[in-house]
Amino acid sequence: MSLISSSKPHFINPNFFSNLARITNTHHRFNPLSLFCTSSVTPNEEHPDAQIPISPTGSSQPDPTRIRPTRGNHQNHEKIESLITRMMSNRAWTTRLQNSIRNLVPLFDHDIVYNVLHSCEKKPDIALQFFRWVERSGLFKHDQETTFKMIEILGNSGKLNHARCILLDMPKKGLKWNEDLFVVLIDSYGKAGIVQESVKIFRSMEELGVARSIKSYDVLFKVIMRRGRYMMAKRYFNKMLSEGIVPTRHTYNVMIWGLFLSKRVGIFYRFFEDMKSREITPDVVTYNIIINGFFRGFDTNKAEEFFVEMKSKNIEPTVVTYTTMIKGYVEGMISEWGVEEDAVKTLQLFEEMKGFGIKPNAITYSALLPGLCTADKMTDAHNVLKEMVHRHIAPLDNSIFLKLISGQCKAGNLEAAADVLKSMMRLNVTPEAGHYGVLIENLCKSNVYEEAVKLVDQLIENEIVLNTKNTLDLESTAFNPIIEYLCDNGMTSKAETLFRQLMKLGVLDPVGFNAVICGHSKEGNPESGFELLKIMMRRNVASEESAYKLLVESYLKKNEPADAKTALDGMIENGHKPDSALFRSVMESLFEDGRVQTASRVMKAMVDMGVKEHMDLVSKILEALLLRGHVEEALGRIELLMNAGFAPDFDSLLSVVCEKGKTIPAVKLLDYALERDYSVEYTSYDKVLDALLAAGKTLNAYSILCKIKEKGGVTDKSSGEELIKLLNEQGNTKQADILSRMIKGTGSKKTKKQAPIAA
Repeated sequence: MSLISSSKPHFINPNFFSNLARITNTHHRFNPLSLFCTSSVTPNEEHPDAQIPISPTGSSQPDPTRIRPTRGNHQNHEKIESLITRMMSNRAWTTRLQNSIRNLVPLFDHDIVYNVLHSCEKKPDIALQFFRWVERSGLFKHDQETTFKMIEILGNSGKLNHARCILLDMPKKGLKWNEDLFVVLIDSYGKAGIVQESVKIFRSMEELGVARSIKSYDVLFKVIMRRGRYMMAKRYFNKMLSEGIVPTRHTYNVMIWGLFLSKRVGIFYRFFEDMKSREITPDVVTYNIIINGFFRGFDTNKAEEFFVEMKSKNIEPTVVTYTTMIKGYVEGMISEWGVEEDAVKTLQLFEEMKGFGIKPNAITYSALLPGLCTADKMTDAHNVLKEMVHRHIAPLDNSIFLKLISGQCKAGNLEAAADVLKSMMRLNVTPEAGHYGVLIENLCKSNVYEEAVKLVDQLIENEIVLNTKNTLDLESTAFNPIIEYLCDNGMTSKAETLFRQLMKLGVLDPVGFNAVICGHSKEGNPESGFELLKIMMRRNVASEESAYKLLVESYLKKNEPADAKTALDGMIENGHKPDSALFRSVMESLFEDGRVQTASRVMKAMVDMGVKEHMDLVSKILEALLLRGHVEEALGRIELLMNAGFAPDFDSLLSVVCEKGKTIPAVKLLDYALERDYSVEYTSYDKVLDALLAAGKTLNAYSILCKIKEKGGVTDKSSGEELIKLLNEQGNTKQADILSRMIKGTGSKKTKKQAPIAA
């Protein structure tokens, strides 16, 4: 929104001026209307936001006759007002606090009260407490200045009911109303968007006997027009004329501003002609409003016409005029009216402005730079930025720097993009993570990784990523490429530091996670990688198979097979399928480390996932399980293998355990094969029987031989005869007789089931 003029401070009596210089923390309200004001204002050209000069007598001029006699010792009002304000701000409003203030200031005069209120402009509740207390306690009787100040504070803070009550109670305290008090209340209600209350207060002035002048009408027009109620403004404009009040140039400026705001260009022309018919000459403020209004309505031609007309009437354009024109052309470029043509006009205006000795300000630069970026005139943008740095003028919006960096990167001028960051620092503007991010991303795309790493160092050392004031965060398109580069080039620790700072902001990027894990694995530091892997699993971040594989291999290189197996389990749990070689590597490492049962579990996982390779290693694991007495586990693994469609070599297993004298595993393994009718060579039967006989376990030998015969198995006849002999010698004649009959052929034969051939 483009407005019209700036505010003026109201006049204070001469005695107050002596203390005004000592007032600290003066509060200046920003007024957008100042965009279109001139540096000088005549008495008849009040601005819409103007605060009208008042005096205790109710006149509009200061009272030069008012001289306050000296009371007691001279007091330092600056220190007293600051101390009172600090006391009220830091302590509860109690009797004890009130007594402390009384002890500090035995006698309250106008200057102390006014200065305390002024110091509390941003603390309206404290100001109101103090205002009421000094009066109720009989310490001070408020005059029009202190009352006006209190109403102004309450109005600016939106406490409008309190302000209205104080205004309406003034006659009860012997104070007269004047127009200025109502003006400030009308304006306050208008700023709060309560137009009807502003109108009611304006109307009440006549009922209360307060004379209305052009000041009251001007502030009413501003309030009404700000809300787009141009018809109401027209009615009151006609009422003003009927009362014999003559509009000023400022009045027409307000009306024209409001009509453009309401997009009533046709009515604007009538008011503009009426203004000239009253011999009120449009000034630079008027033309600024008109030019801005046409640009807002996307009518560039009309804006240019009035700009030319303005100069033809010898009305010198100001910095506001040129800034408005530049901003209008830039908005046209953004709206794609004609980028190239408007860019040329913008630069011409900028040079013309400087040629007339008019120095661009922050608003001018802030309007110009985005347009140059949109038009891809990055060389000109770079020169303008250098000029700003030389004059030490920062743009109003820091997002402009992001456009400059992006534009220079797009143009392929990475050095100029880096200069933008340096310029920000020279202008005391703290670069944000997003500014670094755009440059880092483009440096990586151009393979200028060394410079990108330097920027990462700055990000880490200054903890820029963690700055809570950031509005531009580091995007994944920036941090992922540089993290991958760091991890691929032995700088994973630096990459993790950056990534952990991002994690504190809630970033859970799977690409970054996996890159850092892979980096640690390649550098032989799998423990750090596994810590990140745990975080990923806890937070349900998707993992990559390659990260797990590198992690497993890294543990194996460090001869830590147990940790490798843990990483392998995590890989399987997260839905990844390790390849055949990875399974073998882990099993071999565990087996060589003596962790046979753990290797057996890896073997089970391998078979469950359908990998039917490495049977040589599988056989070694089964042999080791049997020899160590883990028979049930070995038989379970054999069952798993048989169900998967391939069988181990029973004869080889029986031979190994018999040679090692492990008779119990041999008997259980042979019994397992016989029960399931798996094919076993007769020599294997004999080896088991021989081992049992050698160990003196004749009954065990008798039992297993009976099963062999029942299943139709064939053994060496001498083994049977020897067993019969031993049974008789040991008194087991019944068993010897049964076995003798079986050997002679009285037992029945059964067809044996062939074991599947291993793949």
